Amino acid sequence: MNQKKTSIKRALISVSNKTGIVEFARGLAKLDIEIISTGGTSHLLREAQVAVRDVSEITGFPEMMDGRIKTLHPNIHGGILGQRDQHAAVARQHQIEWIDLVIVNLYPFAETIKKADVSFNEAIENIDIGGPTMIRAAAKNMGWVGVVVDPVDYTKILTELQAEKGLSFHVRRQLATKAFAYTAHYDAMIHAYLDGNTFPDQLNLHLEKYADLRYGENPHQTACAYRLPQQAFGILSAKQHQGKLLSYNNIADADAAVACVREFQQPACVIVKHANPCGVGIADEIGDAFLRAIEADSISAFGGIIALNRPCDKKMAEAIGQVFFEVVVAPAYTLEALSLLATKQNLRLLELDVLKQSGSAQEFKFIDGGFLVQEKDVSLIEEKDLKVVTSAQPTVPEIEAMLFAWGVLKHIKSNAILIAKTGYTVGIGAGQVSRVDAVDIAIRKAGNHLLGTILASDAFFPFRDSIDRIANTGIRAIIQPGGSVRDEEVIQACNEHHIAMVFTGMRCFKH
Repeated sequence: MNQKKTSIKRALISVSNKTGIVEFARGLAKLDIEIISTGGTSHLLREAQVAVRDVSEITGFPEMMDGRIKTLHPNIHGGILGQRDQHAAVARQHQIEWIDLVIVNLYPFAETIKKADVSFNEAIENIDIGGPTMIRAAAKNMGWVGVVVDPVDYTKILTELQAEKGLSFHVRRQLATKAFAYTAHYDAMIHAYLDGNTFPDQLNLHLEKYADLRYGENPHQTACAYRLPQQAFGILSAKQHQGKLLSYNNIADADAAVACVREFQQPACVIVKHANPCGVGIADEIGDAFLRAIEADSISAFGGIIALNRPCDKKMAEAIGQVFFEVVVAPAYTLEALSLLATKQNLRLLELDVLKQSGSAQEFKFIDGGFLVQEKDVSLIEEKDLKVVTSAQPTVPEIEAMLFAWGVLKHIKSNAILIAKTGYTVGIGAGQVSRVDAVDIAIRKAGNHLLGTILASDAFFPFRDSIDRIANTGIRAIIQPGGSVRDEEVIQACNEHHIAMVFTGMRCFKH
């Protein structure tokens, strides 16, 4: 394969996304590069007074069949695919002119299928055929041809052509690599649309690098972050106002914090440490929600990640500045808040519409040799879903505390126990291999604040031992899924200790 620099004498341009194409074409024309083009692109370039030859002039055929046939012709593909050192005689025999640069992007299939009223026929008509064929041909023949699929690369290509009077093999190979990724993603979108199943037999993921990270979970591990292209959701789409680049752990914990704070419509604050909420508060004002969250476990909150679902103002910034945090995520910051927090140079401030959902119904967990896929747990528990199973009846405040607690509990690693009052957490026992151990930790975390609290469990109690631990602590009600073979034993323990208990009929494990 030729790995020398190649000169560019002729370029083919056929783009659906016309961002920057006129300026790029003008730059090519100034370098005396002949431009050939199709339909709408050709018309646009002529209007901009850029000299252009129509593809139909090269092929000897007009565009036909409602534009389905434009570039599928030997004069085009021979010009792209021919190896200059082996096929020159054949090209001369058939009057095929070399095409040295291919600038193509594809019909907007992704944008089309996002439209609420799109028909199946409209979606199918937005499947590009000639475009992927030209892209793949040019990418395969990277020894002689450059291929550009992304407007972001226009400036880089012009700069190289101006400085080097051609394209290096290194650049051609980079462009070809990007081109194959582009067509693979395009085909994967079409496959997913046509399959239509929640869990298709084949699943294709296309991700783009967000950043190389300083290291992974530990300094001896290398790491980077990838994101779904053209997605305006999640931590990797947030605007960073200040601070160092996000670390691997920062990203994971911030994502967990945002997922939890999305459970609440009221002003809410979630503080996460090592992937688990350590304090959650809701209130009428975001500042009060923060105070509730920090008071729940101020020791664990040190060095944690904060997610707010309301803008961060001066008062909020003053409160945050009193404690060491790694990251703050909020939907907006006032200028006063930014000015105050600027003194904390290592504090990363992320601006993100935390209430905006991604729209994805699935979540993934990578394992060695593959990954697991499941539906996201977007379930909601309402008062009508609760089944009281004890003699003691929960009070209205206790029910309110239960419903709040259940929204937080979904985001705590199992085995999970949460002690709470209405609007704030009091003690959290997370990630234990024994449920009774999780109960012990939650009680210890709650300290002297147990009176009048409720306890939430992410799965049933297999034995009455946890209830016996709860007795005489001040916990007055329990919310749990139910479903154990020893439910009656557990209910009896609650009745003995005059504790109200409700079943949800739904588990909320998180691993």
